[in-house]
Amino acid sequence: MNFNPKFTQPSFLFLNLRNVRLLWCGVIGVLLALAGSNPVRSQDPPPSVQQPDQYFAGVVTALTDDSITLTRTVLGKATVRSFAISAETVVQPQGGKPKLKQKVTVKWVSGENGDGDRAVKIILRGSVPPPKKQ
Repeated sequence: MNFNPKFTQPSFLFLNLRNVRLLWCGVIGVLLALAGSNPVRSQDPPPSVQQPDQYFAGVVTALTDDSITLTRTVLGKATVRSFAISAETVVQPQGGKPKLKQKVTVKWVSGENGDGDRAVKIILRGSVPPPKKQ
């Protein structure tokens, strides 16, 4: 007894599920194969790695027009560093000038071609201590 004359076996969806399942397995397999391949790489060159800012804080022990020498003592060990001063060196606060025995912080960069270290910025930290009375 056929209650639906338009019914045929190929039109019944349950019988077509096997074909759909095979199709989905194929699609998922292709996507997994593509995902496992090498990721897409940018054609831009990698950014150059810059050195972090380098600072040295200490007391001014020698000062000339073209160089500054600082000394700092950490755990009883003294460290002395000299830096070249150029026209591009910035002194903060504006209009200030470093003096002997004054605490300063120097932002510096390594010199190109072995020229030594160059001061980029000199930050004045404290006032010059008054001379001691004897």
